[in-house]
Amino acid sequence: MSRRDAPGAGAGPADRDESPLDWLRRRRDKAGEPLLDDAAFEAGERLRRDFTIAGLMPRTTMNWDGLAGGAERRGGGAGAALTIGEAALAARGRFEAAIAAVGPELSGILIDVCCFLKGLSEVERERQWPARSAKLMLLTALHVLARHYGLGPATGPATTRLRHWGSDGYRPTA
Repeated sequence: MSRRDAPGAGAGPADRDESPLDWLRRRRDKAGEPLLDDAAFEAGERLRRDFTIAGLMPRTTMNWDGLAGGAERRGGGAGAALTIGEAALAARGRFEAAIAAVGPELSGILIDVCCFLKGLSEVERERQWPARSAKLMLLTALHVLARHYGLGPATGPATTRLRHWGSDGYRPTA
């Protein structure tokens, strides 16, 4: 059992079959490759986790969180842990930054599929899109989101050039 599937493991859905991203990740294209690569999957999961921690899901019942009293801390660290409110505020900031980076054209499908766990056919029906168009839009949005998070393979000169903080003639001594 993975940490993600463990009871009380955080903001994940209780059933793996619930998540449209898990469904897409298990599907293969004509070449036998997964429809959703690891970077896109992780980006979608990170967005959903921040959405959940930020408490952005519409409530259907009374919110009793404010009645707990005091500033309750998460974890047992001495002053290192964030309060629940601070963690929610930080998650909301990360969520809003990610949505802004993706842009208004692609953010809607990310929120519907990753956060509200709507199926692709449901999104197509609600938005009156042609069949199988939601998959293309979602994959595009997830790749833009993965780029925002810095996920995916490293490219460019930074991957080949050695970088260090010492000056040119610096050599460590024993």
